[in-house]
This record gives sequence, C-alpha cells and structure tokens, in this order.
Amino acid sequence: MDPQFSDDNSFKESLSWQAHKGPALCMEISSYGDIWSGSEGGNIRVWPWEAVEKSLSLSLEEKHMASLLVERSVIDLKSQVTVNGVCNISSSDVKCLLSDTVRAKVWAVGSLTFSLWDARTRELLKVFNIEGQIENRVDVSSGQDQVVEDEMNVKFVSKSKKEKSQGFLQRSRNALMGAADAVRRVATKGAGAFGEDSKRTEAIVLAADGMIWTGSSNGLLIQWDGNGNRLQDFNYHPCGVLCLCSYGSRIWVGYVSGMVQLLDLDGNLIAGWIAHNGPVIKLVVGNGSVFSLATHGGIRGWNISSPAPIDNIVRSELAEREIMYTRLENIKILVGTWNVGQGRASHDALMSWLGSTISDVGIVVVGLQEVEMGAGFLAMSAAKETVGLEGSAIGQWWQDHIGKALDEGSTFERVGSRQLAGLMIAIWVRKSLRTHVGDLDVAAVACGLGRAIGNKGGVGLRLRVFDRIMCFVNCHLAAHLEAVNRRNADFDHIYRTMTFTRSSNMLNNAAAGVSSAAQMLRGPNAAIVNPDEGKPDLAETDMVIFCGDFNYRLFGISYDEARDFVSQRSFDWLREKDQLRAEMKAGKVFQGMREALIRFPPTYKFERGKPGLGGYDSGEKKRIPAWCDRVLYRDNRASPTEECSLECPVVASIVQYEARMDVTESDHKPVRCKFNVDIAHVDRSIRRQEFGKILQSNDAVRSSLEALRFVPETTVNTNRIMLQNQETFNLKITNRSGEDMVFFQIVCEGQSTLNEDEAPSYYRPRGSLGFPRWLEVTPAAGMINPDQVAEISIHHEEFHTLEEFVDGIPQSWWSEDTRDKEVILLVNVRGSCSTEAKIHRIHVRHCFSGNPVCLERKGSSSKKHGGSSYQRSTLI
Repeated sequence: MDPQFSDDNSFKESLSWQAHKGPALCMEISSYGDIWSGSEGGNIRVWPWEAVEKSLSLSLEEKHMASLLVERSVIDLKSQVTVNGVCNISSSDVKCLLSDTVRAKVWAVGSLTFSLWDARTRELLKVFNIEGQIENRVDVSSGQDQVVEDEMNVKFVSKSKKEKSQGFLQRSRNALMGAADAVRRVATKGAGAFGEDSKRTEAIVLAADGMIWTGSSNGLLIQWDGNGNRLQDFNYHPCGVLCLCSYGSRIWVGYVSGMVQLLDLDGNLIAGWIAHNGPVIKLVVGNGSVFSLATHGGIRGWNISSPAPIDNIVRSELAEREIMYTRLENIKILVGTWNVGQGRASHDALMSWLGSTISDVGIVVVGLQEVEMGAGFLAMSAAKETVGLEGSAIGQWWQDHIGKALDEGSTFERVGSRQLAGLMIAIWVRKSLRTHVGDLDVAAVACGLGRAIGNKGGVGLRLRVFDRIMCFVNCHLAAHLEAVNRRNADFDHIYRTMTFTRSSNMLNNAAAGVSSAAQMLRGPNAAIVNPDEGKPDLAETDMVIFCGDFNYRLFGISYDEARDFVSQRSFDWLREKDQLRAEMKAGKVFQGMREALIRFPPTYKFERGKPGLGGYDSGEKKRIPAWCDRVLYRDNRASPTEECSLECPVVASIVQYEARMDVTESDHKPVRCKFNVDIAHVDRSIRRQEFGKILQSNDAVRSSLEALRFVPETTVNTNRIMLQNQETFNLKITNRSGEDMVFFQIVCEGQSTLNEDEAPSYYRPRGSLGFPRWLEVTPAAGMINPDQVAEISIHHEEFHTLEEFVDGIPQSWWSEDTRDKEVILLVNVRGSCSTEAKIHRIHVRHCFSGNPVCLERKGSSSKKHGGSSYQRSTLI
C-alpha cells in the first residue's frame, strides 16, 4: 500500500485477519482494489478496498479494530451463487486467481473448470470447463469428492485341501501372479483418472494483447479471449506447465522439467532452453530481465529481449574469460554392491567392505539386493508401490548399520535412499562436502513378473555435485545362465523408463509449494506423458554409475574348469568367457559404459560361512562361479584422452575395484569400486562479476541495452475529462510509430475531493489499478499497432443500490460542501521490450449535480448527504 520506508520505519505487517478455515491457495487484487482469495472446496472470498482503506487509516488507538473491520467486510461469493444447496461454481480447489485488468474481470481457476466474475459488481458471469464448454449448474455435496475404493483390499479365503497340498514354489508363483494382476488392475483403473489429471490447469496469465493463456499438467497451452471462449491450443513440450509470465509481445512458459520456452502473442515458439535442473515454479519480469525460480531455490535471470544479438556478444566475451571463473574439483566416490541373500551382516563385515577404505572418500553409495524376499513380501511390496509407500524395517536396519561403519553423524551424513522390494540404494556424503551436494531425486523400475514385481529391477538416486548431475543405479537383473537376452532387456527397460522424482522425506517438506503437475508427471506415470522417443533421464546426466547383481555368468566352461582357473588366478582367460563382456562388445547392453579390469575372483556362488575359494558351491547344482556383482560407469568423455573442462565437466577413473573375499554372510561376495572424479564447474560469483564488467565496458552491449529503453511516440487526445452520472468519454491513444507496437496500461494514481476553490482536500493511492467503483475504464490495457489508434471508454457508472453508492465513496466525501471529486489516471506506454515507460496523466473529474438518487426514508437513524437525510436502503 505504498508505505514509505526508512531506518525508523522498517517493513512490517499492516493488517492481518483470518481469511479461510483452510489454506488460502491464491490471492489477487482486482481492477477496483478489492482483495480476492481462493481456497479449498471452491471457496472465493472478497475483501472490499473500502474496508481495507478504512482499516489502514485508523489511528494507533483503533488498530485493534482494523482486523475485525476487514474480517467482517468479507463477501463470500460461493454462498451468493448457491441456491437450495446447488451451486453454480465447481467445488474443486481454487488453484489460481487472475485479474483481467483489460476488462475488469476476475478468473477463478479450478483443476478442470473456470468461473468468470465481474470485478466491479462481483457477479458471476460464466462457468466453463477446460474445453470451453459452458457448465450451468454444479451440485455441491457435503462429501465433495467421492473416495476411490482401494483395489488392493486383501481378501482372506479358506484354502481347499488341494490348494494346501500345492508346493511352496507353486504357492509363491500364485502369490506373485496375484500381486502383479492387482498392480495392473489398479493401473488400469487409474488410467482414466490420470487422463483427467493430465488436463489440470496449473497456471494462468494475461497477455499484453488482452488474451488469456493457461497451462496444463500435460504441457498443453490454451489461448482464451476475455469472455472465456477457447481460441486455440499448443503443445511444445511433453511435461507439465507450472508457471506463465507475459511482458510486451512475449509469453514465457516454465515447465516441470526445468525448461523455459518463449512464445509470441500468436503462440509461435521463439526459443526454449533448460533453465534449471528442477521444476520452474515462478517467472517474473523486473528491471529488464525475466527471472525464473526453481523448486530447489535457484533463481536465474534472462535478458528480456533474448534471443537477441546481445546474447551472442555476451556469450563470446564470457567464453574468452572462461579461465577466470572455471573451477576444478576432485572427489573420491565409493560405490559398493552386495547381494545379501536375505541375511544380515556383522559390523566386522561392513568394516571390511566399506569402512576400511573411506578415509579419502567424499561420497559413499551402497546398493543391496535381496534385502528381503519371499512371495508374501514381494506381493505386499507391489501393493505399497502402487499406493506410493516405500521402505521396510529391514532396509532401515541395513542403513543404520552401514551408517555406523561409516561413522555417520560425525564424518558422514545420510542424504537419501530408495527401496523397491528386495532392492535398496542409499547414499552418504562427507560433511565437509555436504554444502556442494543437493537436489536428491529417487527412482524405481520393476522388472519382475509382468514388469510389476520388484524381485528384479532397479532403484536409482540422482543428485547434484558441484552443479553437475550424477546418477547411481542399483540393479538386480534376470537370473540363470541361459537368460542373457532377458538380462539385456531388463537393463534396456530400466535405462529407458527410469524417471526420477523427489524422495518421500523431501516431498514432505516441500509438497505445499510444488504443483500437482510436478508430483504427478515426475512420478510413476511419467512414461505415459514423456514418450519413449524423448531422451531418458539417465542419458541427460553428466555421470552414471550402475552397480548390482547383474547375473551375467561364465559361458562355455564347466564348473571344474572354472574352479581350476580361479585357483590359478587365471582371470585373463576367464574374462574371455564372461557373458557381460561379450554382450557389451556386441553393443547389446550397457552401451557407452566402462568397467575397470577385473582382478578378483568370481563373486558367486558361495556357501555361507565358508571362507576362501573353497567356499564355492559344491552342492548338487554346482553352479559355475561367475562375476555377477559388477560396477560400470559413464562420464562426459567422448574419448579416453579427453581432459576435464566446462565442455567435458566430469571425468572419472577407477582407483580400486575389488571383492571382499573374507566376508561370508551371503552366497555373494560384496564388491567395492572407488572412483577418482574430476569436476569442472563455474564459480558463479566470479562469472557474475565478469558479466557485469562486459555490460559496462562493451559498447555494442551498451548500445543494445540502451535500445531496450526505446518507447514509441504516442499521444492522447486530452488530459482532462469531465463526467456526470452515466456519461461516457472516449479517450484516444495514438501510436505515431510507423514500425513498433505500443502496449498501454491505465492505472489509478489516486483520488481526491475538490472544494469550491478547486483545491484537492484529500489524496490516497489505491491498491493495484484501483479504479473507484463509479468509474469504468474499458479496455484498461492493450496493444496498439503502428500508426493505429486505440479508443478507451471512460464511463461514469450508475449506482444501482444505495449500499453500492455509499460503499463506493470514502467517508471523507460525506460533507455538505463536497461537490466534485477527481481521480488521476496514469496511461503507461511501453514498447515491445521497453524497460521504460512514457506516462500520460489524465484528470477525470466527476461533477456533482445535486442529489444523485431518490431515497426512501426509513427510521430515525440517518446520514447527511447533499441536504437529504436517509438510511441505507434500495432505490425507489
């Protein structure tokens, strides 16, 4: 409200009041200065400007009354359009409010419906859906939304003797088949709902030409006219829209994928770029730049004229100074993988595996397989995944005990984890490195029965390390010697469909500020929205490390031959029989990835508790020893000789790759791999300093920036307007430029009463555009083409009720000697990308002509106005 700040008068609260029983989801200030707010259940409430104004003008002694005054002034729009329990507006949450300052209307946005309101009278004009179809009446029930029945209800039935006599394997298979079928049924049932969810409106903006644009959770952009008619739609990106911003002849769109796109007013795509590595939740214009805000708190600024020649100049100049702001970091990453075979490890085993090699390690990633197994557990895990739950008590036990081996709390900090049935991945970061690591995302892909059960599959972590994105994936692929093609297919499925989303513990803290599109489209259904032809998430990262029980075996060799070669440590010959090596060489799996030379014995299969090489399986099956447990990686290098730089920001090498043969708690040996990782990144503070120097010193840049200050020549046909009741004056604004468009906006600078000596006795700025209720300005904003004229109607509105007349006039106007009142309108004129405006001042004077209304006198309570005593009542 235009407060004046000084050292003695800091920014502080002016007014506060209880607006809604639940969360206030959105706020807007209308063309008449009223505060509109929306909440859950379709509730829309309005606090008139007059009540806010009066509260702000109270003395310090009366401040305790201010909140009460505003609170009691509330106008509940939903109750006003509800008749006999039937409401004309939707009961869905009001997600956005938009003040259409061009036509003095307010848009209220639900998930799939819109309601359009008159900003002056606060009357409902229209209710329509996302397709633009008019909806006349919507029933409102106490239940609001029906609860969807859980398809995963477990029904216990008595088993027949025949069923009881089935073998364990058959019963296990039946349980797994049932769980997979349940997952498929829930997914099928949810497909329709997802189809509706994908159309949810997430953002709305008023463009400079008066058109309304909305963005949906499926990436659809829709253009509307000011009356709610759907004009056209566009879809330039398959991810959800979270925010929109408009300025001049351009519209910016922020997506859940981190992309920002730039459109013209006709909807044509001008440019697009990845602005952040997380969802873009807000876009605003200020001081010649468009600023974008991501969910992780990052803010970036983009020149308002981009793409433009200035970008190429700055980019070239910055490239020449790259060495000044480039920083090289070196960290060690330890990756451990272990198929624990449903067992638990001793502290000594964990120390041998991990604790003995962490002295110089900055990040520790641990992947476990077969943490828990069994048909019942896998079935329940599938159900939990379906309803969005994850993790288990045994998984937590492993994390806690690994943490003890890593000196968690003092040396390392646990950052996050993800569990899918028997698969688990977790990450720890050294405390001294923690400030440079963040934005953890998690993912899971099931590859078991029906691609629904997590006995096989992958779990992943994605995080930012010195502004570079790294992914770690723990896999358990198909078993058995002959299942090579199935293993290849499992990897391909994991690589293509793994889609990262924030972990549950992070979502708990941030869910209130993240749109449903961000949670929905980056979740399990993302593959539906993000088609296969799009680039997989794993392909977009700077470094990917796969670990796990890949289950590739040795082929063309007998058990005895393999034992002999292992005992002789003839690993060179054994590697020639390795299925994984052969499949990678043929380009069928783990394409583009590397592995260190294996110099340790095969890690499968051992008898529990037997140390040394004599522990290999000597039972009836005599499974051939194999290197099932592996670690592979891909960094930024296109060739092995490429050095670390901003063009190749992550370069990794392996300094240790070994199995811990002394650990005997499982039929697999744990494997560890230590990476030496060089990371090139930008020192942003230095880069900003160099950027500022370029803006100040480069003549071409300065000239381009100066051009942004250009405002085309405009004229208005008058600067003084006289109006009486219901009179109209047509104000004309002429764009005298033969080449450039002009964008104008009319706002109310303030209002005053005029005494007989023509001196204003009172002045107060209004909120937002803040037109007084007796004045209509249409359109109050818009676009003027070169050498064209815009006509703006300045209309003195008739008062239909005494309450409307009284509420529309400040108390200071209620005096015998008050005859005229005046508002000052500011016409702000800008060019397409202008950072400055040309201002025309228009004085609009209301000429008082006696009693404007004939009133019915009631009771003894009265007020004086123009010599007549009356009480508030309707007109005769």
